[in-house]
Amino acid sequence: MSENSSLVKRSRFWQLRIGDRRVILLIGDLTMALIALGIALYYWGSSERFLGFSLEFLQKRTPVWFYFLPIIWLILLIELYDINKAGDWGKTIRGIFIAGAVGIVLYLLLYFYYFDPPISLLPRRGVASFLIVVALLTLLWRALYIRVFAASQFMRRVLLVGGGKSGKLILQIINELNVKPFFLVGIVDDDPQKLGQLIEGYQVMGSSDDILSLVEEQHISDIIVAITGEMHGNMFQVLLDTQERGVEITRMPVAYEELLGRVPIRTLEANWILRSFVDETRVSSFYMLGKRLLDMLGGLVGVLGLILVFPLVTIAILLDDGLPVIYGQVRSGRGGQLYRIIKFRTMRRDAEADGKPRWAQEDDERATRIGRLLRKTHLDELPQFYNVLRGDMSLVGPRAERPELIQYFQEHIPFYRARLLVKPGITGWAQVHQTYASTIDETITKLEYDLYYIKHRNLIMDMIILLRTPAMVLGFRGR
Repeated sequence: MSENSSLVKRSRFWQLRIGDRRVILLIGDLTMALIALGIALYYWGSSERFLGFSLEFLQKRTPVWFYFLPIIWLILLIELYDINKAGDWGKTIRGIFIAGAVGIVLYLLLYFYYFDPPISLLPRRGVASFLIVVALLTLLWRALYIRVFAASQFMRRVLLVGGGKSGKLILQIINELNVKPFFLVGIVDDDPQKLGQLIEGYQVMGSSDDILSLVEEQHISDIIVAITGEMHGNMFQVLLDTQERGVEITRMPVAYEELLGRVPIRTLEANWILRSFVDETRVSSFYMLGKRLLDMLGGLVGVLGLILVFPLVTIAILLDDGLPVIYGQVRSGRGGQLYRIIKFRTMRRDAEADGKPRWAQEDDERATRIGRLLRKTHLDELPQFYNVLRGDMSLVGPRAERPELIQYFQEHIPFYRARLLVKPGITGWAQVHQTYASTIDETITKLEYDLYYIKHRNLIMDMIILLRTPAMVLGFRGR
């Protein structure tokens, strides 16, 4: 092995993968939360007239759940473990503010549930001081992360192989990201006409014959292969040689999924749905049982919430636009089976007087005044928990769609019907990343999220989606 090759391998130690960055974020957040816990306990204990901050105070006055506040804080921050958001200061501030707001709402719900709880059960001083301190410390830590770990010396150095349709797509994605996940050095392509040209702002630096020298000269840590056609033998052998030298090789669809949490349906071949997707979407009976139990539990909680808000929402709808309060509509479930979804009515009674289904629009003029508020807060979807209990829907899955629109989308979007492999959900991977789609392009993006979920779904992913949903609701991202 040459001296240059050894230098390249040593330099990669500091070049962080996306997973490495998440681990660093998690360790930093946990450290800040533990420090905040200590400060909150000291402040709370010092204010105690008799016990003060002492071992006796920790044993007698501090409830056991208080020591789990750091873990709860990490759960509330779940939105900020998206690397693209973690590197954006504006989104970081917003995410920490929402986490604090959700924490306060949860505390108040418990507090008013008990009406007049003993101080030792729900300590206001302790919880308030923890939330204030942990928010400030997390802001400081996240600012340090953005300044240090998002710097160029910690970035992976990537070479793109292939400047065709697939290569252009991944380059466009990289350019659209506010925070770059790695440093893209350039492009390699065997088409001599592309040599020296700029593709989406990146230079074609050579052909397959130049890859090994570029790896050493440019300290390349990763190669993304974006070749959709047949790969020539020389290119294949060179990629094997670079892999032997420690360079990580990633196919473009895999890189696309890792960057965006979506499946790149625009570049996939027609046989992908059978060759890859079906094989990778098989799930165990344990997952199906666990998901149904989760649906039953969540459905019962949701129906209880529906009972609590039903009188208020009913009065608001009646005063605003009269009857009916509940609106039923035929949707396509798993395998295309039809069922009737129920929601609070948010549209005028003549919203589809001609009988033609329409996409939901931003600030839809068909919505009533109270309907706009219900849609923004997603309260209109509470009756769907009844559909979950019936088994028509799941808590997590693709958004339920009308059969007429599904037929239309099938004619314009490849693989669209694949989203019917699972039950539709009240929330889902697409819903927490994107609002309603109102164009073909937006529907394609939404489908990419849905297929990513179907391909990678498991109970942990379902829980992550459920935990990210409150941030979407508090952000008023409905239409």
